[in-house]
Amino acid sequence: MLVILRDGRKLHGVLRSYDQFANLVLEDTVERIYHGNVYAESWRGLYLIRGENVVLLGEIDLDREDDIPLQQVDWHTLEPFHKAETEAKKQREEAKSQILFEKKGFCKEGGEGDGY
Repeated sequence: MLVILRDGRKLHGVLRSYDQFANLVLEDTVERIYHGNVYAESWRGLYLIRGENVVLLGEIDLDREDDIPLQQVDWHTLEPFHKAETEAKKQREEAKSQILFEKKGFCKEGGEGDGY
């Protein structure tokens, strides 16, 4: 399963359990980060996810996943690029939020942690 969380993390794992609140238990979980045509994985193991943090949940077709031309690299190699990209996105969203607040009267509340 692929699970995308509100904070933007992408988790791949085996779905072991869920409930009516979309709380999930993933086994053999890895966190993936992407940058361009490369990705990196970090082992997370057994992972309990609170349902309110789930943005997307989907099944991965393992046969088709192998057809995607992405190269795997070491986590520590890709992490600085991922952090810089995440920070740039956060700054763009803050600037957009400020413009909407100043010019259109939108409220800036409620966006904490909704970085997906």
